[in-house]
Amino acid sequence: MNNITWELAHLAHVELLTPKLEESTKFFTDILGMYISEIKGDSVYLRAYDDYEHHTLKLTAHKHSGIGHFAWRTRTPEALEDRVKAIEATGLGIGWEDHECGYGKAYKFRYPDGHICELYFESNKFKADENTKSALKNTNSKFPGRGMNVRRIDHLNLLAKDIVAFRDFQFGVLGGRMTETIIFDDEPKGVWVSVNSKSYDLAITEDHSGMNGRFHHVTYVVNSREEVLIAADIALENGIFIETGPHKHAIQQTFFLYLYEPGGNRIEVANPTARLILDPDYETIVWNKEERMKGQAWGLKTVESFHTRGNPMPHEL
Repeated sequence: MNNITWELAHLAHVELLTPKLEESTKFFTDILGMYISEIKGDSVYLRAYDDYEHHTLKLTAHKHSGIGHFAWRTRTPEALEDRVKAIEATGLGIGWEDHECGYGKAYKFRYPDGHICELYFESNKFKADENTKSALKNTNSKFPGRGMNVRRIDHLNLLAKDIVAFRDFQFGVLGGRMTETIIFDDEPKGVWVSVNSKSYDLAITEDHSGMNGRFHHVTYVVNSREEVLIAADIALENGIFIETGPHKHAIQQTFFLYLYEPGGNRIEVANPTARLILDPDYETIVWNKEERMKGQAWGLKTVESFHTRGNPMPHEL
């Protein structure tokens, strides 16, 4: 625990690729209740009402679904430079570029499984106007009163063929701590990454498809469990496919609902947010095969597609 590197601040944003940009945009605005910050070319930038930055989600028109890139914000400019040096030593760096939408410089690189990521510090913070200003000074914009009313981005789940390589790169190069992990017969199957007091911003689980760099889901949170139940009704009334839930995860204890947006990407609406880890001597929680075979917290068996489906799907390529 004494060697933990705390130079990443939080998951900043995720770019999703969609073959149905207009329909995907309507899903995130009308169904999830997000705001559009900007439209540029073939991309739409969105944020939830209490996200503090210009955007936490970028939708980009593409021939298939999946993830374009994701980003970490660092804690300081110096932390950014330090992590870039560490990445360049691995040979996985791509290089510096001007960050989009009025941010400063960003450094782009690849994780061992091929996922593209960027680090940055200079932020384009959202500034509310009269139409979006909240009556509460400590809320970034007003409650939308639309759809599921998601509050903020919470975490990202990626798929990787080599969990050990992904894990070692994350903790050995970028930093953070492993709050929970799945291990079957001494072989890691999943890892949950915390870079702050939340129990995780990133999860990595094993990809059984033989493909690289795939996306599992991104999660936005609502304010109560009751709102997750209401979100399920909203999905039902609007013909949105529910993959599983509402229910409670055993790992991290999140109350969840998994949906598919029109472009084919899996989206989680959840509450509560990730647990808080305040213990300075916190020890990683390890789950074995027998424990995972029991299903979710209250015994619901995990649906098969949750283990087998990621984006892009093989038939899309």
